[in-house]
Amino acid sequence: MLFRPVKPMVVSMGNKPFDDESFIFEPKWDGWRIILHKQGDRIEAYTRNGHIVTSKFPELKEASSGIKTNTAILDCEGIVLRNGRPAFDDFTYRGRLSNASRIKKAVNTHPATFVVFDVLYTDQEHLNEPLMQRKQRLSDIVAITPVVTPTMYLEEKGKTLFELSKEQDMEGIVAKRKDSRYMLDTRTPNWVKIKHFKSIDVIILGYRTNPFGLVMGLNFRTVKNKPVGVVEFGFKSEEKQLFLELAKQIHTVKDQKTQWIEPRLCCCINYLERTDTHQLRMTVFKGFLFDKKSEDCIWRG
Repeated sequence: MLFRPVKPMVVSMGNKPFDDESFIFEPKWDGWRIILHKQGDRIEAYTRNGHIVTSKFPELKEASSGIKTNTAILDCEGIVLRNGRPAFDDFTYRGRLSNASRIKKAVNTHPATFVVFDVLYTDQEHLNEPLMQRKQRLSDIVAITPVVTPTMYLEEKGKTLFELSKEQDMEGIVAKRKDSRYMLDTRTPNWVKIKHFKSIDVIILGYRTNPFGLVMGLNFRTVKNKPVGVVEFGFKSEEKQLFLELAKQIHTVKDQKTQWIEPRLCCCINYLERTDTHQLRMTVFKGFLFDKKSEDCIWRG
């Protein structure tokens, strides 16, 4: 298992926060899932898909001193903090870098922290131990440092942590059953993520009619009018009719699925998740923004 790709346990999606004495509740950190492998002074970082990314994070050389055991495999979230909260785009920026000089500079401009929430292996495998026993191991072997640190958690009080995470503009929380074993490459109801819906203003790039949906776009630093998904829910019949009348005037090309339009119209949507490529998921239409300029629909993550 050591220094070989490991597919981590997968979290299920939940609906509402809850209190339960048989669960602990952790913050949902906004970064990349990273599995750290350590033996002696050697440390390697793997993504959830098994790619080695150690060279992108020179600060990991300091992490070994914060892991107080000779051998370990740790399940983490790699994050970069911006104004005190995790910024997904900033860690993604670190993950894209390949030039050595730019990586060296980014250690200072976008310093990475690896938040540890589970231990899979030390001098023996720990997958079949209950979660709270693994948590005790973590508290014994992982120190709080700028590069590697154990995550905080609350017992029983999921609603409280959910509200705190909302106040801090974080993604949400993860509920974990105290007696849960660690099941590699398995989606389990014993770990449940509960996220906050977020609102964003998007450009309407086109539409589909079967079923009805608007193709959404956003402006990024390096690309304009990038498609970020389709919203199909939340429309009133009169809103659909109004849009179709307006869209007739700005049609461009049509393909098998989509009638594309000039990027002039905007709307507000709620979304629950977005992927590594900024595709918005679980979207709900909230209303048209006829006074908003499309160039002002910017991704600010």
